[in-house]
Amino acid sequence: MLEQIAAQMAEGLKDRTFDGTLKFDCGDAGVVVLADNTATQDDRETDCTVSISEENLVKLLAGDLKPTTALMLGKLKVSGDMGTAMKLGQLLT
Repeated sequence: MLEQIAAQMAEGLKDRTFDGTLKFDCGDAGVVVLADNTATQDDRETDCTVSISEENLVKLLAGDLKPTTALMLGKLKVSGDMGTAMKLGQLLT
């Protein structure tokens, strides 16, 4: 599933610019890293890390889970540069 998510994000980033680096950490399921204006599953240090389950990441990207609600309910946690996390919100719209 994360392989498909990374491929879709990489495709979406072709038409947009994302400055900074961000990692979706889905625990044992793996990671999706946004860096260098693409998305991969190659784990690395990033400016910001969003810890979220794979299931909730799918919901977030589909628009079925709002980022603010997910944060308040503890369904995702953000560590690192919050400015990078805010840029992600612009990509999701």
